[in-house]
Amino acid sequence: MSLVRVVDGDTIVVSIPEWPSVLGHEISVRLAGCDAPEMKDHRPAIQSIAVKAQKALVQLFERADVVTLRNVRRGKYFRLLADVYADDVNVSLYLIEKGVAYPYSGRGKRPW
Repeated sequence: MSLVRVVDGDTIVVSIPEWPSVLGHEISVRLAGCDAPEMKDHRPAIQSIAVKAQKALVQLFERADVVTLRNVRRGKYFRLLADVYADDVNVSLYLIEKGVAYPYSGRGKRPW
């Protein structure tokens, strides 16, 4: 699997050569277990957190030797959802600990 780009604080785009290209070429993957604010939020304070989340994710991946997807599944909106790791670091927990994302299971009200 190769990381193509970071979309925002809780979504990445990857290519998975082992999968057919219609499924695995530049496919969006949502990080399971966390929610970060949207980059397009019109509230300046929330948008600032969104930018910090995206930058934290980019920096974490730049330092990592290996990025892996575990427990890949479909989310409630049929998007790919996965536990994402940079080396041995759970990316969702990392973002939550940095204060730029909240725990999120797909249910309940989002804090943003």
